[in-house]
Amino acid sequence: MRIGVLTGGGDCPGLNAVIRAIVRKAETRYGDEIIGFYDAWDGVMEQRSMTLDTAAVRGILPRGGTILGTRRGGPFDTADGVERVRKSFEDNRLDALIVIGGNGSLTVGSMLHEQFGLPIVGIPKTIDNDVVGTDATFGFQTAVQIATDAIDRLHTTAESHDRVMVVEVMGRDAGWIALQAGIAGGATAILVPEVPFDIDELSAVIAHRHDRGRYASVVVVAEGAMPKQGTLDMPEVAVNQYGHHSPRNIAQLIAPEITKRTGYESRVVQLGHVQRGGTPTSYDRVLSTRFGLAAVDAVHDAAFGQMVVLRCGEIARESMSATRGKIKTINLDLFADVSATFFG
Repeated sequence: MRIGVLTGGGDCPGLNAVIRAIVRKAETRYGDEIIGFYDAWDGVMEQRSMTLDTAAVRGILPRGGTILGTRRGGPFDTADGVERVRKSFEDNRLDALIVIGGNGSLTVGSMLHEQFGLPIVGIPKTIDNDVVGTDATFGFQTAVQIATDAIDRLHTTAESHDRVMVVEVMGRDAGWIALQAGIAGGATAILVPEVPFDIDELSAVIAHRHDRGRYASVVVVAEGAMPKQGTLDMPEVAVNQYGHHSPRNIAQLIAPEITKRTGYESRVVQLGHVQRGGTPTSYDRVLSTRFGLAAVDAVHDAAFGQMVVLRCGEIARESMSATRGKIKTINLDLFADVSATFFG
């Protein structure tokens, strides 16, 4: 078989590991040819590709990023996009395409399969861990570890200067990174998109902590966290072509409000794209490899329109359409339990 591969959406640790697994299994176990498309759907439409064989993927297991490059957007963004994808399938004699991506890329893949019958298999990836249908996505654990390491370091400088450190992590629609890194790093408070916060209540928690002689506070806030209506003025932000809000810089907004209410000096640390880069953890390398191996089997089983997922520790399959218009949000029971136990 001739199998195409693309990586779409934001980059994350583990992409190269999954590409490597696909190539090694397809080539050695099935005798397949693998075509890697550059820059996500752009590469498919423009027919920019490279041959992927064992030599091409040698040494990429621990590397961050993706050797194929990635972009946002897809064929439904232009009038002739779908036709160009179909032509690329024909010209490249593709028997299948493996789409490695988040909610956006998987939604495009499911629509191309359902509406036009294209043979597509999906692999979920995102550091945000917000893809419906899978217990975990690769890249998430690495991002949590990076954020946790940063929080650990910030505790000591906060204690030295009796400051409040407001740490902003990624998580536009779901607070998985903030929740898990905040728990692991012993945060004073965690703010997530799923639960609107009250700036006065947050400030009271910080003031109470300092009154007990604890001379440092670390607040972990997901980039998409929002205040309760009427409790904090928020600026209007633009919405881009993909329906995403421009960054609100929420940490920059709440830090001075904390200082105003508590009198304690505050500092902002925005981890940003550091969370996406660098070497994937061993967990993410293993999960990426398992997903890659399973995706090749899915292609040979003609399980098109499906994505490989992690479910109760085992690799399973789920319809890619399960991701369409949906976000997997955090465990609210865990958040409430952690908040009641540790914050205050």
